Amino acid sequence: MAAREFDESLLDSPDAGGAAARAAASAGAHLRAGRSAALEVDPDLLQALGRARALVLAGSGAAAVAADVAAAALGPGCPVPVQVVRGRGLPGWVGAADLVVAVSGPAGPAADPVAACAAEAVRRGCALAAAGPPDGPLRPLAEQAHAPYAVLRGPATLWGPVGAALALVAAAGVPAPSAEAVEAAAVRMEQVAGRCAPSVESWENEAKTLAADLAGTLPLACGSTPEAVAAARCFAARAGAVAGYPVLAAALPEGLGTSLTALSGPLGGQGPRSIFDDPVEDAGVRVHPVVLEDPEGGPDADGDLAAVQDAAHAAGTRVSRVSTEPGDRMERLAGLIALTDYATVYLAAAYQVETAADEPIQG
Repeated sequence: MAAREFDESLLDSPDAGGAAARAAASAGAHLRAGRSAALEVDPDLLQALGRARALVLAGSGAAAVAADVAAAALGPGCPVPVQVVRGRGLPGWVGAADLVVAVSGPAGPAADPVAACAAEAVRRGCALAAAGPPDGPLRPLAEQAHAPYAVLRGPATLWGPVGAALALVAAAGVPAPSAEAVEAAAVRMEQVAGRCAPSVESWENEAKTLAADLAGTLPLACGSTPEAVAAARCFAARAGAVAGYPVLAAALPEGLGTSLTALSGPLGGQGPRSIFDDPVEDAGVRVHPVVLEDPEGGPDADGDLAAVQDAAHAAGTRVSRVSTEPGDRMERLAGLIALTDYATVYLAAAYQVETAADEPIQG
């Protein structure tokens, strides 16, 4: 099969991205709906959760990304330890004093690990809360354990489980983003949708520009705050599922050494550019750093991202920058994810990758 070419002219269509673009545009509505679904759970079941010693957010596939995003929204200042679990088993220290919040998509291979994890939580006597579709694999388990289950209706998306998980966490007495913070995040995503909609021309559409810049490269998404790291991981998961396009994610400063090595390695650049360089590169696929800038990152985070950009410049490699406006933690997180989500939609459109509106994000 011949390699597909990136056809930038396809981005000029007012319906570019089709169903995937429409799904991205409804991200704010999905976040609100997820929170509402959790608030509709029997109050007695929510009250029985009690105050948790520690919190485990469990998921796999799409739900694993949702767990990462929910953990980032809680932030490093959360007064109880927060652990994200993507596999079938719980850490050995998790016990009856802890809360496990499990989220899943439809039944299938991706849901099996989180169902096994939730079953383990019940066996250990943990408090359990879950969210998923009406016929999801976690619902029978939650009902058997008399645990809260938030029913998420409609397409399988990232933001529905995030909204539900945060509301369930709050019901257990763990400080979580307020209703106002959730609404601000939804509004931020709607603002990005307005700027990045298919009807907005490429020259003023930052998501279309980002997609065109990444075409034919191996993107390396770098974040240096919990919010930016979660956005980078979400970008990698979304790009693989919707566009069939590989994206690497690096958490800085932990992954700084690896990132700098990659920029000087066999897929790095060819050295500093000059005005005499041929603008058409035919040396194969190259690493393309995408730095996700959090306005609340501070000097250390800014320094990490600057190190990546300096190494890219030294290697003659272009860098793409993704930023969002200042705001609450969840608001900034939503802004970064919304922009990269649209870029993924346009990668799929220009490469003519078929995707469904309700396709879940696979991790």
